[in-house]
Amino acid sequence: MTGGDEELAKDLGLVSALAIGIGTMVGAGIFVLPGVAAQEAGPIVVLSFIIGGMIAMVNAFSVSELGTAMPKAGGAYYYINRALGPLFGSISGMGDWMGLAFASAFYCIGFGGYLATLLDGVAVPIPVVGSVALLPTIALGPLVLADIQIGALIAGVVFVGVNYMGAKETGGVQTAIVTLLIAILTVFAIVGFFSFDWGTVVVDGSVAPLGYTEVLPGAALVFVSYLGYAKIATIGEELKNPGRNLPIAIIGSVAIVMVIYTILVGLMVGIIPYDSISQSTPMSDVAGVIFEGNLGVIGITSITLAALLATASSANASILASARINFAMGRDKIVTDWLNQIHPKFATPYRSIAVTGGMILLFIVVLGGDLEVLAKAASVLHLVVYALINVALIVFREADVPEYDPDFTVPFYPITPILGMVLSLGLIGFMDMIEIALGLAFVLGAVGWYGIYARHETDREGVLSNYILSRPEEMPDAAVSAANVAKPSGDGEHTVVVPVSNPRTESHLLSLASVVAKANDVVVQAVHIVEVPDQTPLQEGSEHIRRIDEESQRLMTQVRESTETLDVPVDVRTVVSHRSFEEVFDVARREKADTVVMGWGPDRPWSAGRAERPLDELTHDLPCDFLVLNDRGLETDRVLVPTAGGPDSDLSAEMARHMRDQLGSEITLLHVVDEGGAGEGEAFLTEWAADHDLEDAEIRVDTSADVEAAIATAARDHSLIILGATERGLLSRLLRGSLAYDIVNDVDCSVLLAERPTKRSLRDRLFGGRSGDD
Repeated sequence: MTGGDEELAKDLGLVSALAIGIGTMVGAGIFVLPGVAAQEAGPIVVLSFIIGGMIAMVNAFSVSELGTAMPKAGGAYYYINRALGPLFGSISGMGDWMGLAFASAFYCIGFGGYLATLLDGVAVPIPVVGSVALLPTIALGPLVLADIQIGALIAGVVFVGVNYMGAKETGGVQTAIVTLLIAILTVFAIVGFFSFDWGTVVVDGSVAPLGYTEVLPGAALVFVSYLGYAKIATIGEELKNPGRNLPIAIIGSVAIVMVIYTILVGLMVGIIPYDSISQSTPMSDVAGVIFEGNLGVIGITSITLAALLATASSANASILASARINFAMGRDKIVTDWLNQIHPKFATPYRSIAVTGGMILLFIVVLGGDLEVLAKAASVLHLVVYALINVALIVFREADVPEYDPDFTVPFYPITPILGMVLSLGLIGFMDMIEIALGLAFVLGAVGWYGIYARHETDREGVLSNYILSRPEEMPDAAVSAANVAKPSGDGEHTVVVPVSNPRTESHLLSLASVVAKANDVVVQAVHIVEVPDQTPLQEGSEHIRRIDEESQRLMTQVRESTETLDVPVDVRTVVSHRSFEEVFDVARREKADTVVMGWGPDRPWSAGRAERPLDELTHDLPCDFLVLNDRGLETDRVLVPTAGGPDSDLSAEMARHMRDQLGSEITLLHVVDEGGAGEGEAFLTEWAADHDLEDAEIRVDTSADVEAAIATAARDHSLIILGATERGLLSRLLRGSLAYDIVNDVDCSVLLAERPTKRSLRDRLFGGRSGDD
């Protein structure tokens, strides 16, 4: 199975999507950061949370538009890589990956703090050079780990282990977790309201004893609390009705969490003086104040358990998301596939998880003593990614990409994405130098990685570079030069792709593909597409898929041995997909195919699809040449090529020429004219044959003016017809039929339909009238 753009089952509703966003955000953000942030900003730290939320909200609008335009797994990396190209894709992918590692370490530290509170006074044996230590501290070479770091390391090992072995939360579990959290926090807020004292907020007659200028540095610190909403976009492909539910879930989760933070942080600074709030377990400290007597023990325990649940959920979700990012980068050849190797037993990308886990544990050990550094480092990298997201949105809009058709659009364009970009980058300026240096180091590392490795491996170009390089006379020289410098140099091996539905019956397609491959000195890639129900998950490395792959390899080997392939190399692999028709196009794009040779007929899963399925793909530009064979027995001795000089006749002529040169086929050219136009028709065909190196072909001019009848008559003494696809638009074909499809059904011999990519507008591709069939 390949790591391509499989469609995941759409089984997540709006509530589950909201739960994913809220559950990821309501973690260490509220259970850990208020104490640290209060030391930074003072009682007005609540404004820091509001400002951070407003910046997140602006970015949430942009993420929502991109998510509804491209509801694909991968989220921010997917959008940026396709809009800005693999250089910025490397920056965003690496930034997102390392940002999640920093955030995971931060969440683990939060977990460790509350674990230490829960185990306060409980002796936990930890071997240290043959002795027994209690949980509080442990020496590790020159480092002395605090009790919180020890708990964080334990949590990190557990969470990485859980992901390594493949267990993961589902939408239902996440919904239950969030419901429980909100219930506990609601009780906390109601009880805390009666303990609120405005006198605790005002210090020396001011609510800002540290100065109002500390609000923005505080916002920079707490921005990590709002990272979860973007995770909703990464599961957009699994959402029911993403056009409606995705923006509601993304924007709604930010709004709900911002309200939760505002209420709870406001209560904290009104219950405990800002400089006395615990920097590791602030919620437990406040619970100890607002709950009295026996209720105090219950309250503290409940808050502590809620904190453990929330931080565990956030850490686990971050590690899980990092694996998806690595898969997306591996698919685009920005990182090596070695990193995405699937574990033979657990079916997980164990190397990716192990490397990510190692980074998390390293961050806990080295930086775990300073929560502020971890939080801000995660924020810096994500703010860079959010800035690029806003740029990507502008690029998609301004480049007028035909397939970019979002169901939700940002208000006040282009002010909103520009504001999001400026605010994201501006907030970085309020970080400390160590966090900015860490972020810059990872960005420069990603640029270096692209120049050394990815640029020579990937072949995907972004919309921005294509836009610039397609109109160099309109663009500044500096922009053209930069686009050329950043352009990928990896060519990849071009192929002739053969989508296979049944390996037992595909010998004719392989023979036809080998003719094309031999003429162009490329290889044939036979891809066995196995369609499974939406209820069946597309799990990498599953036993079922391995059995399918082994069986298809065996069958295709038998077919290859019994088929004349002109000594052309034929590679075979299996793709399991929920969408057989769309997967043909996905494979063509991933393999950078020159030509796709596919079968057509009632036994083909992609020919039985509903109209809206091919509509989704065929309304976009074709990725390469397409040859579609209606197979009634492939005999190539007498080949008929009807032509009126349409746009796809070049491909028809090319195929006829290949068959003549490789197989010795006799070629007949047919042109249909009105009565009295025989001389003009013969002149046209003679010139056309000369232009396409088919001077030795037989020329036949039919004066009946009935194209379909003329082709049907000529087909009686021919074994194969090569017919260019009609220019008529897709909806016109579906509603009224077309000449090409009528002929396929009228003749007894095999028909090969040929279509070459053309730059037509979306309207022409959908509704274009008949301007001439080939």
